Amino acid sequence: MIRAVSAAETAPTTYPWAVRAEGLVVRAGRRLAVNGLNLTLGDGVHGLLGPNGAGKTTLMRALATVLKPAGGQLSLLGDDVTGRADLRRVRRALGYLPQHFGFYPRFTVREFVEYMAWLKEMPKAVIPGAVQRAVERVGLADRADSRMKTLSGGMLRRAGIAQAIVNDPQVLLLDEPTVGLDPEQRLDFRELLREIGLDSCVLVSTHLVEDVAAACTDVVLIDQGRLVWQGSAAELAERGRDGGVGDSATERGYAALLRAYRGQVSA
Repeated sequence: MIRAVSAAETAPTTYPWAVRAEGLVVRAGRRLAVNGLNLTLGDGVHGLLGPNGAGKTTLMRALATVLKPAGGQLSLLGDDVTGRADLRRVRRALGYLPQHFGFYPRFTVREFVEYMAWLKEMPKAVIPGAVQRAVERVGLADRADSRMKTLSGGMLRRAGIAQAIVNDPQVLLLDEPTVGLDPEQRLDFRELLREIGLDSCVLVSTHLVEDVAAACTDVVLIDQGRLVWQGSAAELAERGRDGGVGDSATERGYAALLRAYRGQVSA
């Protein structure tokens, strides 16, 4: 007799927080780049802001399980990743675009994304369709069979985004994804982020505050490896309504929060 399967059994697993860090400490070489960070992130598009040297890239690498935390607790999709746990299940559900990513120059775009899908242990039968969809979503369908070495800087960045989203990740980590994209491509990218963020946790590290204001539902500001502020893009803009340094309310709010935090630290 065939047993009926309930909707609850087939529904995707949900987590109170896709990312949860408590007192997180991560080293970049000998430097303490993330120092006692507390952070929780759920579904949606989260912008990660901070000055150069704030610890953004180190944090992204720790969330991508590239760097092992030196202290504190870090859980991804309900799994503790600070110990010696098997990370394969978590990594299959991650998408990651680092600032600088490597590739075989003679690979075509399709071959590159297929190879990354294989590394993510995607089922062989679904890879061709997933690769085609990822390439189309980043606007590279007409260059899918071009070799990577022939692409412009912006196209390479889009190929990098394609490999990050090919497995429909539950947590998507993008470090400076809009570098090299022209204004039209950045608009398309913002729309893609909003689409992915409907049912996934997306964290975007960037220096372009206008991208955060346009695409992100939530903003995380860090400095010296610590959380300075977390709130909505609208709340960040409100911090800059009364003037200050910056060309937009969002930029002025960003600058005001950093100044206030540094004043408290030095007091």
